[in-house]
Amino acid sequence: MHIHILGICGTFMGGLAALARELGHEVTGADRAAWPPMSTRLRELGIEPVVGFDPAQLDAGPDLVLVGNVMSRGMPIVEALLDSGLKFMSGPEWLGQQVLRDREVIAITGTHGKTTTASMAAWILHEAGLDPGFLIGGAPGNFERTARLGGGRHFVIEGDEYDTTFFDKNAKFLHYRAGTVVINNIEHDHADIYDGLEAVLWQFHLLLRRTPGAGRLIVNGADVNISGLLEKGCWSPVERFSVDPGSGADWRAERIEGFRAKISGQSGEAYCDLALPGAHNLSNALAAVAAAHAAGVPVERACAALESFVPPARRLQLLGRYAAGDSGVALYDDFAHHPTEIRATLEALSGDYRRVLAVFEPASNSMRAGAHLAKLPGALEGAAHAWLAPSASLDWDPEAAFAGHDHVTVCADAAEAACAAAAAAEAGDAVVFMSNSGASGAAGLLAAELERRRPV
Repeated sequence: MHIHILGICGTFMGGLAALARELGHEVTGADRAAWPPMSTRLRELGIEPVVGFDPAQLDAGPDLVLVGNVMSRGMPIVEALLDSGLKFMSGPEWLGQQVLRDREVIAITGTHGKTTTASMAAWILHEAGLDPGFLIGGAPGNFERTARLGGGRHFVIEGDEYDTTFFDKNAKFLHYRAGTVVINNIEHDHADIYDGLEAVLWQFHLLLRRTPGAGRLIVNGADVNISGLLEKGCWSPVERFSVDPGSGADWRAERIEGFRAKISGQSGEAYCDLALPGAHNLSNALAAVAAAHAAGVPVERACAALESFVPPARRLQLLGRYAAGDSGVALYDDFAHHPTEIRATLEALSGDYRRVLAVFEPASNSMRAGAHLAKLPGALEGAAHAWLAPSASLDWDPEAAFAGHDHVTVCADAAEAACAAAAAAEAGDAVVFMSNSGASGAAGLLAAELERRRPV
């Protein structure tokens, strides 16, 4: 079968391309631009992505067109597709029908932490010899690809609450037929899709309605929005996890010393050296252990696997250390783009460095629309100083928004912010770039500027 994918360079749709190739299909695709690392990975699969959405690409008459959520009515190729009579469907619908139908699906959901938790769960199952399939919305550190079929019964999927495509406005995760559902947390995000928290909660409520009674919900017991969600209706057994050791949750975790952590669950307890800072990463690890336990992996074996876990790209990724006195300057790249994530990232780094300096690029749809503006200055207070590198399409005035907040400097662009942060960094400091986009190249600019001022 010839499958043509519109929006193929997105992480999710690129993952579908890899799965389709494993199934033996001919795969082609197009996107607005073809950029690494996804363009590189597609070429390794023998797929040369077409740049642009010229309707002529449909003249080849593919057997099926998978439509990504970057597409919308009015685009010439979409109108041509609808007029052509060619068979089409969304990526999540195809995934649910062709890949997940006969698998034991573990869906990792929530506003924050999905990529890290899904990567952890997939690695634990892999190390336990279960040969899982997976599709992860990032670049997992322990695997060479973002998606694979696997030969085992289990499939780990990052369950995104973003809408499916222009003709299906429900959340992607509703297509996945998950028997085990992890919910890390729930907050209002994706303001371009959801008007408020209740709209987000409704999608999760629909997910609970689709989770079988013989399935399992593994939820953050400390999240009040999840508690409210469960009160709306729950038809599956629930296991709660918490990083508060005195919470009484089914699954508990606590830091012992440094990176050493104790994880306690229904079948005992075990220790592991988790080489990721922050309470949020400890919570992610706990959720992954609980999910793996649902697949039959003992706690001790899961914790042993976590000791060799490599974080996904851009999840508190240490890019390098640069000379400055005895302790140097550390540079991190992080996907944080929501006030809760920003606060968690800064708190995670603060215990290990003299100061934490931040460069933040508000690039998500919600950030550019100003949906989280009221919480943003407070979230950045965890940095000794932060430099804001606004994109050109902000719907709000950054100078006005940060008036009176001396810990934030508004810059003209990413280059100015990178230069200012690098100049301010001193021995013992960490500099972190935070954004859900790398389009400005700010992380690379920071690395180059630190290298110039303080050779490695």
